[in-house]
Amino acid sequence: MMHFKFITVIARQEWASIFRSKIPLALFSVLLVVSLLATFTGWQYVSKFNHQQRAAHQQVHDQWMSQPNRHPHRVAHYGYLVFREKSALSFFDFGLDSYVGNSVFLEAHRQNTVNMSEAGFSNGMLRFGELSMAMVLQLLVPLFIIFIGFQTVASLKQNGVLKILLCQRASYLDILIGKTAGLTAVGWTLFLPLLLLSLITGNLLTGQVAAETLLRIVMLTILYALYFLIIVILVVAVSAVSKSSKNALMSLVLIWMLFFIVIPKSAQTLGSSLHQAPDKIAFEQTIEQDVSKQGDSHNPDDPYFANLKANTLKKYGVDSISKLPVNYGALVMQEGENISSDIFNRHFDHLISIYRSQNAVCSILAFADPYLAIRNISMNLSGTDFESFTAFQKQTEKYRFEKTKKLNEIHLTQIKYQNDNQQKVSAKNWQQQPDFAFQPLPVAENLSAGSFSLAALVLWVLAGFGVLAYVSSKREYQL
Repeated sequence: MMHFKFITVIARQEWASIFRSKIPLALFSVLLVVSLLATFTGWQYVSKFNHQQRAAHQQVHDQWMSQPNRHPHRVAHYGYLVFREKSALSFFDFGLDSYVGNSVFLEAHRQNTVNMSEAGFSNGMLRFGELSMAMVLQLLVPLFIIFIGFQTVASLKQNGVLKILLCQRASYLDILIGKTAGLTAVGWTLFLPLLLLSLITGNLLTGQVAAETLLRIVMLTILYALYFLIIVILVVAVSAVSKSSKNALMSLVLIWMLFFIVIPKSAQTLGSSLHQAPDKIAFEQTIEQDVSKQGDSHNPDDPYFANLKANTLKKYGVDSISKLPVNYGALVMQEGENISSDIFNRHFDHLISIYRSQNAVCSILAFADPYLAIRNISMNLSGTDFESFTAFQKQTEKYRFEKTKKLNEIHLTQIKYQNDNQQKVSAKNWQQQPDFAFQPLPVAENLSAGSFSLAALVLWVLAGFGVLAYVSSKREYQL
């Protein structure tokens, strides 16, 4: 049975002992400077990046709108470049943003993948990681908690205070829970306000804070609070089972290396080994082969399009394509577009399923490593995860298909089959087409994508308190 009076006293004593020393404040000062620097540089970079993307988009849009009267098929091949801006919280957690593309060229008869990632232009330093507020909270704050808490229980054994406390009707579980509460209060007091301040200030500097963004900020704060609690429980448990403070520190440093270096790197390697994805060249070659098997619109003897011709003539009751009320060339182009788009989407969905299987390995290992859990859910809520990038790729392909389809409809109805290449239509036909606007994933879908990581965090908390209860029940750990 727990005694809340003893727990409160022990928690207050732990709080006071931590702030009695200058070392924790010195360490926090360093982390504070690093955090503020990470927030400022992250916000500055994202703001500059989005400004460049908007300027480039405006330039491309102006060039598209300034096209003269011309043949619609030439317009389709003129192409259109769309750009991906970073999400409102990407300054906090860069996630995959630096490793995936930022723009894609849209054109008829061809599905291009997203290109121009920062990693492709980096000098190799990017592989060592980027300084972000999320990285500070995920990697460095646990180190801070380790260094202020490794001796929290082990030192009581060494100086004999633990025996005195146990003789004063305080149970060992009271002591462990009290130490956990005191350390947690320190971590939350020092870092949660800093987290909230950086997130809210960073969004206010952009001039707009949406309601959904505020919801994401609140959820991030709660999840990071759980993460800090998990680290505290781990520190207290290791300190409780260690015979000395030195042993506790060595064990915790080894655990930090295991959780934050060994398991994450192994998870990526294991995922890639279990679920191998084709490279870009093989992916594109497979699509081209499947398209040529189903129907080649440029081959007049192709069986698929020969059948299309026969059915079209029968549909309109004529014996020659020159007598059709529509432009047969445009009909062939759109059918070719339907084929290539359908095949691309099927292969792309298969490729995405492979990547999701790779990511699932990290999600499963989050139950063995809390760092993987918070890293994944942090990217989800910041809009810098794999699903957000995939949504951009799919939306651009849908926009490309619809844009090409409308141009083919103009070609079909406004261009006569005879002397096709010599005809033009008004520029208003494509100037009235809507511009591309990326629709970010709603927070519900982000949470769904990170459900494994969310469940892992909750399970870690429950398991942590279970471990404390188990340790308190074993007499060999009490003295």
